[in-house]
Amino acid sequence: MPTFTSDGLTLAYDDNVPPGGGERTILLVHGFSSNRNEGWKRTGWYTAFDRRRIRCIALDQRGHGESAKPHEAQAYTRDKMAGDVIALLDHLGLNRVDLFGYSMGSRTALATALKAPERISNLMLGGVGGTLIGERALPGGNPMAEAMLAEDPESIKEPMLKSFRHFADEQGEDRQALAAMTGAQNPAFDRDAMSMLPMPVLVVAGQGDTGAGDPAELAAVFPHAHGITVPGCDHFSAIPHALTKAAVFDFLDGELDYPS
Repeated sequence: MPTFTSDGLTLAYDDNVPPGGGERTILLVHGFSSNRNEGWKRTGWYTAFDRRRIRCIALDQRGHGESAKPHEAQAYTRDKMAGDVIALLDHLGLNRVDLFGYSMGSRTALATALKAPERISNLMLGGVGGTLIGERALPGGNPMAEAMLAEDPESIKEPMLKSFRHFADEQGEDRQALAAMTGAQNPAFDRDAMSMLPMPVLVVAGQGDTGAGDPAELAAVFPHAHGITVPGCDHFSAIPHALTKAAVFDFLDGELDYPS
């Protein structure tokens, strides 16, 4: 298991290079309560990129998988998590890559693009949409943290929260670390800064992903972007879906026309 150090933490990653070397390089950033194996390998993305001769790098974000798991909320600011992505690029000696995040990983990916736009050739944001615009922590408690720390997961009434709790348990994740992560204080994304990003952007989410909102609404904020809705999918089932993969590869191949 290769590792690197960022902000004093040891973080794990995979680096899958096709035989003969990759024709391009993509870095994958998984979602909340997931990890590189569950989010990308098991769902077929490693194989899909390998077949297309794309070097595929995936990290376990801090608090997940085989990476360090601090229990302090301040360890999980979006700026620090974006710093982990940049530290991995530096560790591998990569100047520019394509960057693909899903759900929370999309927030990390977008923060990385805003922090170091010169390092990103193409930006792909999955499992998010219009609700990301102006998103900030809501007052009135932290229901996700409460779900992560509940003694009995069956006591969780909200279906999405229960799904994330069951998912975390299935993956054997550190629920104290996940609860701490949800307490990190992050400002809303700067819409003006988003509107000045120079790289092409793809926003893709499942039709039934009500928490994400409309991908086209978020895509409209960027100067060079596409919004794709995958029919018949929710937040979780969109990740492995063939239509999500088709959208990503069409985007990378330049086969999507920008809206007029």
